[in-house]
Parts: sequence; C-alpha cells; structure tokens
Amino acid sequence: METLFTVREALELTDYRAAVARMYLEATGLEDFRRRRDELFATHPQSPIPAASFTGLRYFEPNPAAIVEATVRPSPGEIDIDTGGPDGIVHYRRAGVLETPLGELSLWWISAYGGGLFLPVRDGTCGHDTYGGGRYLTDTVKGTHSRGLEVLPGDRVRLDFNYLYNPSCAYDDAWLCPLAPPENRVPARIEAGELSYR
Repeated sequence: METLFTVREALELTDYRAAVARMYLEATGLEDFRRRRDELFATHPQSPIPAASFTGLRYFEPNPAAIVEATVRPSPGEIDIDTGGPDGIVHYRRAGVLETPLGELSLWWISAYGGGLFLPVRDGTCGHDTYGGGRYLTDTVKGTHSRGLEVLPGDRVRLDFNYLYNPSCAYDDAWLCPLAPPENRVPARIEAGELSYR
C-alpha cells in the first residue's frame, strides 16, 4: 500500500493486522474463519475492498484432500522480490523446501524487522478460477498463524490449502504485493481456498 499519511491510517492498519491475527487464532473452524474474514472485509476501514462495493468473498467448497503433511528439507537460498511500491525490494531467505504431493514449494523467511514465514503459491487455477498472480497460504508478518501452515514435531508441517487467500493487490490496484517466485509455481490445480474476487 502507498505510504501512510496520517496517524489515523497508521492506527487503523495496526488494528486491521491485529484483527487478522485474532481471526486466525480464534476461529473455530473453516466456516467460522470465512465468516469472520467476510465481516472484516465488509466493516474495517483498512479493508482492501471498499465497504460500499464489497459483495462477499468467494471460495471453493471445503476440500479435505487439500490438507496434507509435508517434510521440510533444508535448502539454503535467498531471493529478492521487488514489490513495485514503497516497500521496494524485500529480501527473503529460504527456510526450507516443502516436499508436498503437489510438488516442491519453497518456504520463505522474510528478512525484515521481526521476520516471518511466507508461503506464496501459484497453481493451475490461477488466472482462471483464482487470482492470476497467485495466492498466499501463510504470511506470519501479517498475522496468518497456524491455519494454512501448522508446525508439527520434527521436520514436518501440515498444510491446509483450504486457507489459501488472495493478496490485497487482487482486490485493488492501490495495493502492491510480492507474488510467488517461479519455484513456488505448480501446474496442479489446487481447488481449495479463495476464488478470484472479480
């Protein structure tokens, strides 16, 4: 998003991020999560969709087959992603490679203040049923904890692709978002999570 100009905008964005974290931590299940997400988008002043034009988010039906466990294999690497906006180039370190039934996906650590895990995915639904630039499964800097990616004992994680969601730039061109790098693009159709808004 463009640089904040007022204290009110900064406070609202802070409140929005806290509301996102609460939604991820408190929802009782996928249906409750989706209801809370719609409510947040419909009512919050920092929603990426203006309240006057919000018509509700669309999703694939819950898909039990979209919940998988994956081994995390160490694989050092770094990547810089140009956000095209005031954030400039964001530096990521590869936290590991997830060996999933869909193919390998790199799990990234954002190398900025505080850091956080980031898992963008571009699959075979992108550009057709879902946003063309891809979707996110987790971005812990933004408070998306323990739904799409749950840490398991050892070197394993549980991925629930029913929680795939569109980045803010999918709703409004005023937002700029880092998209899935080539190594996080899989040809398989992941028929789970959020559909395109438009």
